[in-house]
Amino acid sequence: MTTQDRALNPWTKLPISLRAIISGLLIALAAANVWPLLLLNLGVPLAAFAEAIFLALYLWWAGGGGPPRTTQAARATAFRRGRLSPTQWSWGLIAALFFAATIHASIVLLFRFVPFPMAAFRHGYDFSFIAALPLRWLAVVVSAISAGICEETGFRGYMQRPIEQRYGAPVAILISSLFFMALHLTKGWATPGMVPIVFGAGVLLGLLAWSSGSLIPGMIGHAVMDIGLFAYWWTGIAGDFTARPITETGVDQPFLIACAAFTTSFLIVLLAISRLRGQARSTL
Repeated sequence: MTTQDRALNPWTKLPISLRAIISGLLIALAAANVWPLLLLNLGVPLAAFAEAIFLALYLWWAGGGGPPRTTQAARATAFRRGRLSPTQWSWGLIAALFFAATIHASIVLLFRFVPFPMAAFRHGYDFSFIAALPLRWLAVVVSAISAGICEETGFRGYMQRPIEQRYGAPVAILISSLFFMALHLTKGWATPGMVPIVFGAGVLLGLLAWSSGSLIPGMIGHAVMDIGLFAYWWTGIAGDFTARPITETGVDQPFLIACAAFTTSFLIVLLAISRLRGQARSTL
C-alpha cells in the first residue's frame, strides 16, 4: 500500500488504538462463533473434524499467511509470531498450567464466601443433546481449544499488540483486559464476584503474552482453564460443586487448602512471567 493509498483509506485514518480494538473483537468473536454453528448443525464428530481444519487455517492466516499480501507483515506482528527457546517453552508451560490452577482456585474461594449459583452457571451450556459422555467430553475439549485460540489471537494479539507498540504494555494490557471482561459480562454466570476473576484472568494472560512474546503459552493456559470451566462449572459432566460457604461451615480444611492452592499457583505464575520477561530482554 502506497502513501497515497493510505491517505485515501478511511481505515488508516482511525487512531491505532481504535483500529486494534475493532480488529481484535472481529478476529476473536467471528472465529469463536464458528464452532457453535458447526456443533449444532453437524454433530460432535464431524463438527470437531471441521473445526480442526478451520482452526488450522485460522492460525495460518492470522499468523501472516495468505492474502492480502499487504497485511501479511502486520498480521504476523499482531500474532506475535516467533520461536520460543526451550527455556521459554518451559516457563511458558509452567505459567499456562498454574494460570489455569489460579483461576479455578479463585472460583472455589469465591463460592466458599457466597453460595454457588448453579442455575446461572449452567444456563446456556446444556450438552444434554449429546447422548454419549465421551462425545460430551470431546465437545468440551474442542470448545475450550477454540476459545483459547480465537480469544488469545483477538484480545492478546490483534488488540493488545498494536497498542503495546504505541502506548506501552500497561495501557495495552488494561485495555485488552477490560474488553475481555466486558465480553464475558454478557454470560449468565457473570455474577458480581466473577467480574474481578475474569478481569484478573485477562491481566495475567496479557502479561503472559507480553512477557513471552508469543500467544502460544496463553492459548494453552486459556484452553486448560476452559476445559475445567466447561466440564465442571458450566456443564457438570465432571461433577458438581457442593461445598457450602464458610459462613455455614466455618473455616474448614478444604477452605484452607483452596487458599494455599490459590496463593501458591498465583506466585508461580508471577515467577514464570518474570522469568519469561527476563528471557525476552536477554535476546534483545
